[in-house]
Amino acid sequence: MARNIQSLERAAAMLRLLAGGERRLGLSDIASTLGLAKGTAHGILRTLQQEGFVEQDDASGRYQLGAELLRLGNSYLDVHELRARALVWTDDLARSSGESVYLGVLHQQGVLIVHHVFRPDDSRQVLEVGAMHPLHSTALGKVLSAYDPVAHSEVAEAERKAFTPRTVTGASAFEDVLDLTRARGWGSDVEETWEGVASVAAPIHDRRRLPVGAVGITGAVERVCADGELRSDLVAAVRDCARAVSRDLGALRRF
Repeated sequence: MARNIQSLERAAAMLRLLAGGERRLGLSDIASTLGLAKGTAHGILRTLQQEGFVEQDDASGRYQLGAELLRLGNSYLDVHELRARALVWTDDLARSSGESVYLGVLHQQGVLIVHHVFRPDDSRQVLEVGAMHPLHSTALGKVLSAYDPVAHSEVAEAERKAFTPRTVTGASAFEDVLDLTRARGWGSDVEETWEGVASVAAPIHDRRRLPVGAVGITGAVERVCADGELRSDLVAAVRDCARAVSRDLGALRRF
């Protein structure tokens, strides 16, 4: 049986302690409550402070929760609200398109899949929630890179690996792809990530008009494309889905 890491357990206990009761606690209070030596408690608090999870009041020397925890908490809530708002619309998109639907958000240097609706047939499929997809080659990733400045910075600095002969890896060519994505309002991936697979995606915005994710469909090239181009009805369906989710998130402007 795997053993827990004691220092992490103690750090978690400190955060829970600071989250309840008094707003600020001194070193002695924290150490005595958790049964730790002052030196041990101070070392953990110093590390948490360096990471932004804990802040120390200059005047009193007491500790409180830091802003980084608030940012992480808001990210958690934002992702779960996004998924909750998208459930009905992504189900509708899967039914109308006949293809798998993915909802993705930026995570580090990739696209984190936070919701996945299976293609509505009897084929064997694998749930991909929690999977990471590349930013530079997937339709979801291109949309995030085109609309989210943070995603753009991440993809600009990362290695753009060639997954197939169609993958765009050059910096200038990739910027052209992003310009086209913004101009059209949607992104595409035709055998750039996986041979024989095509995707189309569109951005989702919140009430602040900020990009918070992307939604798209993925399927076999022969179904998603016609005469060498992505089917216009599927592009329209994906964009309609993205607009619907954006409206439910409070976005007033049509994207």
